[in-house]
Amino acid sequence: MGYESETKEVILERMLSSSPATIDQREGSITYDLLSPAAIELAETYIQLELTLKHGFADTTYGEYLDKRCREMGVERHSELQSSGKVSFTSDYEIVIPKGVRVSTAVTVDSDPIYFETIEEGIIGNGNSSIDITVKAEEGGTLGNIGANQISLVYGELSGLVQVVNADSFDNGVDEESDADLLNRYLVRVQNPSTSGNVNHYLEWAKEIPGISDAVVVPIWNGNGTVKVILLSTEKSTPDQTIIDHVRQHIESVRPVGAEVTVVGAPEVEITIDASIVLDQGFELDQVKEQITEYVREYLVSLAYRDSLVRYSQIASTILDIDGVLDYVGFTMNGGTSNIHVSIEEGEVAVLGEVTISED
Repeated sequence: MGYESETKEVILERMLSSSPATIDQREGSITYDLLSPAAIELAETYIQLELTLKHGFADTTYGEYLDKRCREMGVERHSELQSSGKVSFTSDYEIVIPKGVRVSTAVTVDSDPIYFETIEEGIIGNGNSSIDITVKAEEGGTLGNIGANQISLVYGELSGLVQVVNADSFDNGVDEESDADLLNRYLVRVQNPSTSGNVNHYLEWAKEIPGISDAVVVPIWNGNGTVKVILLSTEKSTPDQTIIDHVRQHIESVRPVGAEVTVVGAPEVEITIDASIVLDQGFELDQVKEQITEYVREYLVSLAYRDSLVRYSQIASTILDIDGVLDYVGFTMNGGTSNIHVSIEEGEVAVLGEVTISED
């Protein structure tokens, strides 16, 4: 039972009805004016009681209160992780690259630079004009997940003496675990007890590593004693290899003796979109394409490890719901032009591929 009905008006009416009937209780009377502030304070107390009631249950609480509830079952919220990767320093001089050298992506009109620091030392020289060194993002989370060739600036004493670039993308930065993902892990722990290396145990071990939102556990996948764990990232795609390796190492440290465990990322199934649309007046094609891309991506994220069908009709409906789209003349999903769907096998995840939007 909640306290939503305990409003100031209800409380005041109750207080007035408990007062002697012989005294004036009309609005503006001394009795009314004296009781009104008390009724307001009591209503505020009931609001706080309602919040306290919600904080006491895992599925209605949030933030630090959810942390406390989960901690009772030994489930801790995953902290954010800083992305890291290799960059190449190049110079015509013999130079020592120490730890703590600051580098960043380029400064643009639309975004601030993302800063990284070297976490190891290296030397350019002895016949080598370049060296690869590991850097780590100064801030945690997916902010540090960048594409190849985006790091280009060097700060400090080495500025102007060396050039820097990242040949590969950085994809291992992870945001702090969301309330929804933390609650999901808590409910798995409570509702699906894990014992003696059963399926639930492997699922729990996989999700204990930051960056993993879900997993599929396939027992006896390659004969007796074999287990396959297929991982889904918090971005609802295949995890970065460093995270997969971390999960593998963790499971190896806790699994039952004799089990042969294979840990892999979820195979990605690309969903391509090609549509010819009729634009409403006042809308730009690029603007509408960006919205379509984002909405379809959100739809695919909602399906990850929850629904095995990517529905043509659902995406078509999504396109029609976009502001600026009056209609579509042609629409294909993975080359299909009828009301079809794409089946996603167990352990696979649908991700958005190429999106082609043209104006009719």
